[in-house]
Amino acid sequence: MTVYRVGILEMASPDSDRLALWDIFKARLRDLGYAESDRIAYEYRWANGQHERLTDAANDLVRSNVDILVTAGTPAAAAASQATHAIPIVMATGVGLGTQLTEGVHQPNSNVTGISDLPPGVSEKRLHLLRAAVGPTVALAILADRANPSSPLAVRETHALARQSGIAIGDYWVTGADQFSDTLAAMSQDGIGGFVIAPGAMFFAQRARLAALAREHRLASMAVRREYAEAGCLMAYGAPIQENYRQAAFYVSRVLDGTKPADLPVDQPTEFNFVINLTTAKSIGLALPQQLLDQAETIGS
Repeated sequence: MTVYRVGILEMASPDSDRLALWDIFKARLRDLGYAESDRIAYEYRWANGQHERLTDAANDLVRSNVDILVTAGTPAAAAASQATHAIPIVMATGVGLGTQLTEGVHQPNSNVTGISDLPPGVSEKRLHLLRAAVGPTVALAILADRANPSSPLAVRETHALARQSGIAIGDYWVTGADQFSDTLAAMSQDGIGGFVIAPGAMFFAQRARLAALAREHRLASMAVRREYAEAGCLMAYGAPIQENYRQAAFYVSRVLDGTKPADLPVDQPTEFNFVINLTTAKSIGLALPQQLLDQAETIGS
């Protein structure tokens, strides 16, 4: 029986949370008939949040002749796409390369498929929930990762939605976690009261630090997954990340069964969680309207 070699290219670090997500992926793949050691061997490459490591890591996996690449984070998907046009690539998380976010499910490169993190309407929902939390007169911003190919798209979409709603929004860019402190301090000095965190593996890996800095500067933060709120951000609205990894396993099984990536349209989540951290709200002195609380799952007290 053929043993397939699956290359995993990760933007983040191999901490317990990330390893647990890959355990979900492997368990689902096992349920689909691809058990580790019997039919699957895994090759991991971790960028540890450093974009510059991804190119070498992707090329290394390609040279090792893996049968399929699975990526986490848009920068990882971009690096994999640049490294090979022949090996199938499945995005577990990320935004479709080079797409307009308002178009929804997109047509990927011929060897790229997977799950998109930005289905239509989700950015607008985050923006309006943040506005409802802080009030109509508070200045808002978006925090974006300049090295992440999805960030310019997320920023453009957020600005377009803000204009349509009559909301002024600033954008603040970082290239690494070492810039978080100065950037959030600049937001505070500029009179920003709340900000949206753009999707990004670097932000996810550093979510506890981002949350702590936001609380320090009394900034209301809106993030893309509940794990951010659990780490101390004020709010999160997005799809459960575990489902991405289960669905990525399904895509891998289809490809290994012989389906071409181009014949598997990029999927998008349909279920979303809205989570508010009450402890954080209290720590930044924010009284949230009951109507907003009624829509959310609350954690903390």
